Amino acid sequence: MRIIFWGTPEYSIASLDIFNKSKHEVIAVVSQPDKKRSRGNKLISSPVKSFAEQESIKIYTPEKIRGNIDFINELKSLSCDLFIVIAYGKILPKEILDIPKFGCWNAHASLLPRWRGAAPIQWSLIKGDEYTGVGIMKMNEGLDTGDILLEEKIKIDNKDNLNTLSEKLSILSAKLLLNATSLIEENINKNTNSQLTKQNTLGREITYARMIEKSDFKVVWSKDALEISQIIKALYPRSNTTFRGKNLKIIKIKVLSSDEIKNEKYLLKSNYSKPGIILAVIENDGIIISTKTDPIILLEAKLEGKNISSKNQLIQQLKPTVGDYFSD
Repeated sequence: MRIIFWGTPEYSIASLDIFNKSKHEVIAVVSQPDKKRSRGNKLISSPVKSFAEQESIKIYTPEKIRGNIDFINELKSLSCDLFIVIAYGKILPKEILDIPKFGCWNAHASLLPRWRGAAPIQWSLIKGDEYTGVGIMKMNEGLDTGDILLEEKIKIDNKDNLNTLSEKLSILSAKLLLNATSLIEENINKNTNSQLTKQNTLGREITYARMIEKSDFKVVWSKDALEISQIIKALYPRSNTTFRGKNLKIIKIKVLSSDEIKNEKYLLKSNYSKPGIILAVIENDGIIISTKTDPIILLEAKLEGKNISSKNQLIQQLKPTVGDYFSD
């Protein structure tokens, strides 16, 4: 199969790599244009573009794709069998979807139709889903509404955060995309699409994973402790709060159980003050902070201008005292 691969972030590289090493021919890569990603405002290539350059694969980075006649004609001239799309970053219009002989195929990191949209991994963690997975979908003009060819479900581990879960789903996407390509070849030979499943027959609710916004990264201490924990995992390592006028990235916390709250080690009572207040500073452990519900213990954080620190090092950096507060 002659394949054009569409992708942009690090997440996409496992899939590009597996196709580049397969019997298929990756004839080109399409990625987002270089962007200013550093303090020096230097233009930085996307991870997929950098990988493609290392592998000497032809690269396209169009500023726009819709109505871009020159780019569309260039794609048509390549006589492509499949478009493989994973985290490219834009919705492909019909004029592009119609180009490859055997369709455009996308690996989406959720159990569709749950979490259609831009940030499915984050929202599965934010909402505390027990399972997620990857679906290989034949793309149409809708937002992640295409029929499913393959799907695999995985359990979300309690220790998973955005990084660990993304890595698992990236590897799974690569495997399923390659398997899907074999099925597509079989279907072509049999002249059938019988293996495709419509999303509305799967019996799942339709939900949308909107893009993560700047305001989402602020820790709101007046929320439930479990919800705060889920958000911190989902947005790892960028959730933040303010302490004594300085930005503090919250890297890792733990929700204290009822038994731990009663433990003499923490010297906590069942009733405590408003959310965001330091309730205790525990040597060799961390800083205990109140929420709307159970208290949490701050285990790891990064104060602006400092490296990530934990336990006693974090306590020494912040010099917290009981009654101090963290602001949203």
